[in-house]
Amino acid sequence: MVERESDGWWLELEETIAFHPEEIFAALTTVGGLTRWFPVSAEVDLRQGGTIVFGWDENMKRRSTVAILDYDAGGRITWDWLPDTGNTHAPVYWRVEPSVEKGSVVTMRQGPFASDVESMAVMADEAATWRWWMCNMRTVYESRHDMRKVRPL
Repeated sequence: MVERESDGWWLELEETIAFHPEEIFAALTTVGGLTRWFPVSAEVDLRQGGTIVFGWDENMKRRSTVAILDYDAGGRITWDWLPDTGNTHAPVYWRVEPSVEKGSVVTMRQGPFASDVESMAVMADEAATWRWWMCNMRTVYESRHDMRKVRPL
């Protein structure tokens, strides 16, 4: 979903995962959880003001570092994110909530994005990319199938 707010455009995606909320939140906050569905290696300094280093290869030669802008052990974490090669920050706000009947509801909110054509194109690309990653998280936890093996990084 895309919404226009007073500070710009926001992207919001939601995924329901039939798995325990504590483990799904660990998928966003721990080395073991992150490497199951997102980077192939990671380093995590889990605290507000800490960082997460995403390793896109086993030797951490291709890597990116994000600051942890906010962290609440109850199910929220915010990553500072640079979605394109420019210097535009569009933080990623993650929230994991329990769903009694379905396990966990994961909400990813990213923004704000500006209204110009280039920013809208970046937001569209981010939407497609994050949808794929969230789907991978779901398939890894629900069926133990990692789509990265079919579509390598």
